[in-house]
Amino acid sequence: MARAADGTSLEDGRSTGVATVKYGERGGLQESMQMNGDRVRRHVIVSGRVQGVFFRGAAQERAAARGVAGWVRNRPDGTVEAVVEGEPDAVAAVVRFLREGPPYARVENVEVREETPEGLSDFLVR
Repeated sequence: MARAADGTSLEDGRSTGVATVKYGERGGLQESMQMNGDRVRRHVIVSGRVQGVFFRGAAQERAAARGVAGWVRNRPDGTVEAVVEGEPDAVAAVVRFLREGPPYARVENVEVREETPEGLSDFLVR
């Protein structure tokens, strides 16, 4: 069972403090989640074959389905950059999707950084 920094148990990866959350998909991802109220924010850079494969549109669809705010854009270096913000479980689900991408994508590397939520309300394709 996962434990918060103060030693209390965590259910479904939620805590009022800092927690380590493990996901079973794609090699047992471990991700530290810094909570800010009920919202978290992740800045994600995805590399591989991720442009021209409906990656941004699929990310927007997943984010909308989960009620997650933020944005996604193609970068000149061929990567896709995204910021996702919302409820911890919803953000974690979108980040898991970004690690796989849509059917024609081939994700090779994903960098995820914690950031302080800014209170975004929409999810945009930039």
